[in-house]
Amino acid sequence: MRLLWILFFSLMWCEVASANSFNAKVIAVMDGDTVLIIRIGRKPEKVRLLHIDAPEKTQPYGLQSKQSLADMVLKRQVNINVVARDQYGRLLGDISLNGHSVNEEQVKRGMAWEYSGYHNNKVYVALQHNAQQARRGLWQQRSPQAPWQYRKQHSPFKHKPQHKFEKYKKHPANALVYDATCGHKTHCSEMTSCDEAHFYLTRCEEKSLDANGDGVPCEALCGATN
Repeated sequence: MRLLWILFFSLMWCEVASANSFNAKVIAVMDGDTVLIIRIGRKPEKVRLLHIDAPEKTQPYGLQSKQSLADMVLKRQVNINVVARDQYGRLLGDISLNGHSVNEEQVKRGMAWEYSGYHNNKVYVALQHNAQQARRGLWQQRSPQAPWQYRKQHSPFKHKPQHKFEKYKKHPANALVYDATCGHKTHCSEMTSCDEAHFYLTRCEEKSLDANGDGVPCEALCGATN
C-alpha cells in the first residue's frame, strides 16, 4: 500500500512538473520580452519573459530588441518553463532554445535590462554589467532610459499596470527620474531608489555602494541577497 501511495504522488508530481514546463512553437514576437506561442490542441498564448524588461518599441533600441528576439525564436520550437500567469492571462516564464536561455541572451546582447528581484540575481546582474562594459546594444547610448521609467512618463504607458506576479517590480515602478551622470553621487545616503543605486554600481562602478561585494547595492534600498 505504501508503495502505491509513493507511486501515486510521484505521478502527480510529474504531471505538475510537465504542466509547468513544455515545448511550443513561437508564432509571433510582440516586442523584446513578449512572444506568442502555440502548442498542439491549444489556443495561442502570450508568454512574458521573466527577469528582463526590454525597451518599448517607441524607445531607442525597441525595434532592435524585438528583432533580436525574433531572430532567436520566431517559428522555432522552444522550451518554456512557466512560473505563473498574470492578470492579463499571459504566461510568465523562462524560454530556452537548444538548452540555452533566451531570457539571458537578450540581456547579454544588450537588448534588454535585467529585471530580477531587487536586482539580486547575480547571473542577470553580471550579464548586464558585461553588456554595459562592452557597450553592446542599448548600452551604446550615453544615458539609456529604463523602460519602466519610460512607461511612467509616456502615454499610453503612463498608467499601464504591471503584472502582479513579479512583486519585485515595486522598485522599478516607483523609481524616480535621477541624474544619471557618473561621479555625482558616491554614497547610499544620496540614492533615491534601488534603480538609481543599481545604475551607479553597474554603470559607474561606484564600489562604495556595495560594501560586501555581493552585487547588490545599498541593501537598505535593494534588499539583501539571502
